[in-house]
Order: sequence, then C-alpha cells, then structure tokens
Amino acid sequence: MVTDEQRLACAYLLKVAEPPAYALRRFVAEHGLIAAAEAVRAGEVPDAVSLETSARRHIDTAAEDLAAGERAGARLVTPEDEDWPAWPLLPLTNAAARGLKWASAPLGLWVRGSVPLDEALQRAVSVVGARAATSYGEHVAAEMGYGLASRGMSVVSGAAYGIDGAAHKGALNANGCTIAVLACGIDKAYPAGHSLLIDRIAAQGLVITEYPPGTPPGRHRFLVRNRIIAALGIGTVVVEAGQRSGARNTAASAAALGRVLMVVPGPVTSAMSMGCHDLLRDGLATSVSSVAEVIESVGLFGEDLVTRTGSTARPTDGLDSESLRVHEALELRATHSAERIAEVSGVPLPRVRAVLPALELTGLADRCESGWRRASVEV
Repeated sequence: MVTDEQRLACAYLLKVAEPPAYALRRFVAEHGLIAAAEAVRAGEVPDAVSLETSARRHIDTAAEDLAAGERAGARLVTPEDEDWPAWPLLPLTNAAARGLKWASAPLGLWVRGSVPLDEALQRAVSVVGARAATSYGEHVAAEMGYGLASRGMSVVSGAAYGIDGAAHKGALNANGCTIAVLACGIDKAYPAGHSLLIDRIAAQGLVITEYPPGTPPGRHRFLVRNRIIAALGIGTVVVEAGQRSGARNTAASAAALGRVLMVVPGPVTSAMSMGCHDLLRDGLATSVSSVAEVIESVGLFGEDLVTRTGSTARPTDGLDSESLRVHEALELRATHSAERIAEVSGVPLPRVRAVLPALELTGLADRCESGWRRASVEV
C-alpha cells in the first residue's frame, strides 16, 4: 500500500518540477519518492536536479493539492500504486534511458474517473488530429472512436476541439472507455467549450494529467503532454494534421517511442491532410482507412482464435502473411535493421516498421541498440 507520506511526496515533486523533469525522474528512481522530496526541499540534489526544482522547491502545497484533487473527484496515482500503468509507460522509460530527455515518464498522474488506470490502458489506441478539422476528418475520427470502443478498445486523445473531441464522442456513443490527457490541472476544463464533454469522459472513462490542480494550460504543456498520449496507446492514428501541428508532434513522439504510427489519407487538395501525407511519404507511418486496419496494424493478432482440440496454439498463430514473413526474417542470435529485414522478407519498409513494434508487444521480437532480433520463444 502507498503511504500518505509517499503520496504527499509525489504531490510535492509534481508541483516543484515542470514536466518532463528528466533529471528529477532519474533521481526519484534511484532514491524513492520520500527521500527525493526531502533532498529537493533541502536543496541537496545534483546540479541537473537543482536546475529543474530550485525555482519552486520552496512551494510545498502537497496537502492542499491533494485536497483540491479530491474536491474535483480525482486521485493521485503514483508508480507505487497497483494500478500504475507501468507497461504502457515503459516506452517512455526506455527512450529516456537512451538519452531522449523529452521522453521522461511522469512522476505521477492525477486521475479523474472510477475505471482502474491500468485496466483502461490494457487495450488502448490513441486517435489525434487537427483542431481545425474538416467535416471529413471529424466524421472519420468519430467512426474510429466508435468502432474501436465497440471492439473493447480504449480511445486515448487530448480533449481538444476537432479530431480529439470527435474521437472521444465516438467512443462515448459506443458506451466504451475513452481517456482524455490534459495539459492543465485536473480541476480545469480546457478547452472551456468541452467542459461537459470532459465530465462525460470522467463519468465513463478517465481524465488524466501530470499537472497539479490549479495549473493553467500553456503552449509548451501541450507539447509535453503529447508524449503521454503517444505512449499510452499501443498505436497512434493521425486522422488529420497540417504540416505544422500538435498532431505532428504527437506522431513524431509515437514514432520515436516505437509505437505503431498510422495515418488516415485525405484529399490531396486538403491542407489538413498534408501532414498525414508527409508522414506516409517519409515512411514513418502506415495508411489505414478502417477500424479493422487499425487493429491489424497494432498487432492484436489471434485474439479470437480458438485452439482446436488436440492441437497446441503457437505464438505465431494469427499472424497475417506479411507479419509472419517479417518474423521469419528475424534471427535469434543476430540483430538486423528494419531496412535489412525488409530486404530479407520482401515486405515494404513502412510496413516492416509498423509490424516490428507489434511483434515486440506480443513477445515475438526484441528491440536492441543495434537492431531487431527474434525473441526466444517456442514457435
């Protein structure tokens, strides 16, 4: 059980350091929440941690923040809690270990809603896109949200106008679970025009943020928040995106984290689809036009397979032909780049880049510093 002292320490650290707080996150991992909080208060921390905490270390409103969160119907979930989503956040931890400081995992999460956090994220897909969406984009996003939720998937997005809101509404209309990740305090509804939508999301799914109560939204906070949206879904679908947009930032984060990146193609005349087409042209994403293609792309292989009497199911049962070819191109004792795997398997490189993380999630492939190899499982 998490003690009151640990939760107070987590609330204090979330207040004093602006995310992603790479140095502080490493310091906490090494010393624990309570010892780290005491060291920060005293100013007895390494220089890198001091840079992240010195401006606010004198502000200790942990008890007040916990009370404000409770008044808003929220709770603070720490890495020591049973429902901490360690597996969905693992790509952030791994990326930070590789030196990607922007990818540091959150110190804790303020959560509003009754669904257990880890349960809601067992089967989640992120759906993002432009705020200034077209009617085409909003229609597709709503259909994606509805279809994914109807199949038992959670839909993760950012509660913004346009694509985000449409995806959330689609999931809610299917009576499914949807998760809104905010770039402000849990007690604030942003945008204000979506306050009722955010209330519906909290009633049926979850609203989460790493920012303490009272924190106002800020441009930099939206960009920092996007890494969490990218991590929580086993794949990210970009429905519409301009060439310069927050959705492109989320897409770049998803690709860097090794998550499956998908885009919905649109009219070549639409400025809101130019970002999607750029991602396709650069080989960073795979094209999807239906919920079935999304589920296939994220690698939920064989979920409906029934083992025949007298036969033994194999880990590779349910792989489509391209995924099986990619798996067969992997070696147990040697690592290869995605480019080399594409050459050996004959599968197009963009598809290989989508399949490899899916194989990793199902335990069939291992990602190493030097490339990819087959996981040591009986097939």
